[in-house]
Amino acid sequence: MTEPELLIKVLSDSSKIVAAAESCTAGLVADLLAQVPGASQVFWGSFVSYTVPAKIQMLGLDKTVIQRYGAVSAETACAMAQAALEQSSADMAVSVTGLAGPSGDGSLAPVGTVWIGTITRGKEAQARNFHYTGSRGEVRGAAALQAVKELLQLFDLTEPGC
Repeated sequence: MTEPELLIKVLSDSSKIVAAAESCTAGLVADLLAQVPGASQVFWGSFVSYTVPAKIQMLGLDKTVIQRYGAVSAETACAMAQAALEQSSADMAVSVTGLAGPSGDGSLAPVGTVWIGTITRGKEAQARNFHYTGSRGEVRGAAALQAVKELLQLFDLTEPGC
C-alpha cells in the first residue's frame, strides 16, 4: 500500500478530513491524494497559494510573518497550515512551502529547502524542515510525498502497512 493509499484509509477509518495549503508543490499533494479511490470522502481540498500575494489573499496570512521570516520558513509553513484548517471544515491540515529551483528567491535559503507544516484541530501547528536535491520536479515530488508522510505521523504511523 502506498503512503497516499494508507493516508486515505487511515483518514476514512478515523472519520477525519484533511485540507492542504501548497506553495512549491502547486497541487501535487492534492493530486497524490485524489488519485486514491475514496479520497473525496476524506480530502477537503487544497489551497494552491504559489506566490506571496496568493498566500496573503487566499489564506489570509499576515504579510508581516512573511516579511519577518520569509516565505520559506517554519513560521510561514505553520501559518499556512493554520489558515487551511481555519478556512475549511477539515480536522487536520498540511502545508508545503519551499524552493524547488532552479534558482532561489533571493533569501539565504538554498534551493531544495522545504518546510512542511501540520496541524490538528485543537493543537498547535508544527513545521519540519527538509532539504532535497535533484531537478525541480524531483524536489516538488519529494516534498509532496513527504507532506503525506507528515500527515501519517499525526496518526503515529511511522511505516506504511502498520
